[in-house]
Amino acid sequence: MLSAEERKSIIKLIHQQVVPAIGCTEPMAVALCVSKAKELLGTLPESIDIQLSANVLKNAMGVGIPGTGMIGLPIAVALGALIGKSELGLEVLRDCDKAAVTRGKEYISEDRINISLDENAPDKLYIAVTCKAGSHETEARIGGEHTNFIYLHKDNEVILDKPLHKTDNDEGEEVKLTLRKVYDFATQTDIEEIRFILEAKKMNEAAAADGLRDNYGHQLGKTMCSPLGKGIMGDGIFSKILSTTSCACDARMAGAMIPVMSNSGSGNQGICATMPVVVFAEENHNTEEETIRALIISNLTAIYIKQHLGSLSALCGCVVASTGSSCGITYLMGGTYEQISFAVKNMIANLTGMICDGAKPSCALKLTTGVSTAVMSAMLAIQNKHVTSMEGIIEDDVDKSIRNLTDIGRNGMDETDRFVLDIMTNKNSK
Repeated sequence: MLSAEERKSIIKLIHQQVVPAIGCTEPMAVALCVSKAKELLGTLPESIDIQLSANVLKNAMGVGIPGTGMIGLPIAVALGALIGKSELGLEVLRDCDKAAVTRGKEYISEDRINISLDENAPDKLYIAVTCKAGSHETEARIGGEHTNFIYLHKDNEVILDKPLHKTDNDEGEEVKLTLRKVYDFATQTDIEEIRFILEAKKMNEAAAADGLRDNYGHQLGKTMCSPLGKGIMGDGIFSKILSTTSCACDARMAGAMIPVMSNSGSGNQGICATMPVVVFAEENHNTEEETIRALIISNLTAIYIKQHLGSLSALCGCVVASTGSSCGITYLMGGTYEQISFAVKNMIANLTGMICDGAKPSCALKLTTGVSTAVMSAMLAIQNKHVTSMEGIIEDDVDKSIRNLTDIGRNGMDETDRFVLDIMTNKNSK
């Protein structure tokens, strides 16, 4: 039984990790860091030097920047300096318009921006921005999480300097989750205390609708909704889950100027943890309360897994988020805690090892793979069918199975991560 204090801490954690974001979170985090350094400077920088960890660089190279029609970091950096507002967090470029884009292109052409890889970055999510104008210099650093400023200085004055990671003595340390705690919280908490999660449903449904209206990215969602797609995939619950999720991802990764509700610093994870649950609940005629509780199960499971995996890793985030959505769908099917744990084991047995090769339009393909596996895993779980501890990395204890997944993603795939980045940064020279 969860204590009142644990419930309060979990609600706070969800509010921290499920937040609106416009555009891919890595370039937005860079723009956020630039905007803070520029605000400290008090004037438009004459030069901006940026050092990034490999994972941030990887996720920012090939993704569309909302409202610009452009791809990659330079325009995000320029707009962060020109119109960025750090108080908006991951919506830092919310005020972008055509005039700002024009100014941004001019700023880039003036060769003011220098972006480099920090091979000795202290974290997989690390951004350091130095802005200069005249005799003045400012620096801002983000680490660990996309909006976590760890260092600020102007000229000789250090304004902020805090540890990259929390210590055991930090006030209000993050609650340590287990799958049982996730389930108990989602199913036992007063519904009015968790109704706020419907905002994720509303926001991500709007993104999916936008993706269906326009031609974004590879148009995976639209293709599945076309006569060709319906002729092959049918028009049932499964195809609707896949197409709706893909539409939202198509729009977001191509740079649509629309907010999505993110999860653990990723808009795609937010989409993947939300839309499959929403569509299944509507098609299955679940009640609003059941939908709310399923969305909490899905989003909180993703948060739990990310607690151990870290904000960025070599493991594709769709593995994490679709595991959450499989849990939510299993619950909507009438599943028990035991059957939800079966769904988790099925997911880990199937998707472990899917690499992250950066944020880009084709992420919609990976999300769709993850979501299709989520539905399949739930179907097996509700019939008490699951991968056992006699197979692969699965253990009898579901939390140990999750730890095996995150250990592989966080540590075991480090060399893969370096190899992927090397390919991405050198493929045009080979």
